[in-house]
Amino acid sequence: MTARSACAAVVAVCGVLAGCSSPAPVSDASPGDPFTRTFAEGRRPVLADLAGTSLDGGGIRLSDYRGEVVLINAWASWCGPCRAEAPELRLVQETWGGRGLRVLGLDNDSSRAAGLAFQKDHHLGYPSLHDPSGKQALRLPRGLVNTQVMPYTIVVDTTGRVAATRMGAVTRNQLAKIVEPLLPK
Repeated sequence: MTARSACAAVVAVCGVLAGCSSPAPVSDASPGDPFTRTFAEGRRPVLADLAGTSLDGGGIRLSDYRGEVVLINAWASWCGPCRAEAPELRLVQETWGGRGLRVLGLDNDSSRAAGLAFQKDHHLGYPSLHDPSGKQALRLPRGLVNTQVMPYTIVVDTTGRVAATRMGAVTRNQLAKIVEPLLPK
């Protein structure tokens, strides 16, 4: 292997591992999707009460949504896959919001202005916790998700326990498989 091809291989591997470095298209998962993890009802980890300031400056806490299914999506305005999935998340809130699903963003931008611009540009009608220091991610159960890669999504059941996680961008169809069984019929 030449030095040039070895360098190209390293760059390719780093690009794959970086997650947010390229705006990869959002696609539906197939059965056995390695990026989605579900937890049986009796084995669901408890999620800490994430709390802080929303992008618009108000207070927000996960426990305010107890009794509803909550989809927590970690994102940043500079993340290509986060931009790709934003319309899907807006559709998720519109589709299942009336049945007891709440989407809650977890914005990792260092600038509140960048997060607000992203929220406005993508017409996101749900709140986002502003977490530039990553404090909220540190409160997640160890090994639940890789918080160094964005986006990631955590689905919390009505009792505050983690029903599923997803690494990478999500689609409405992928989330339907996870969310539908958790919502009231």
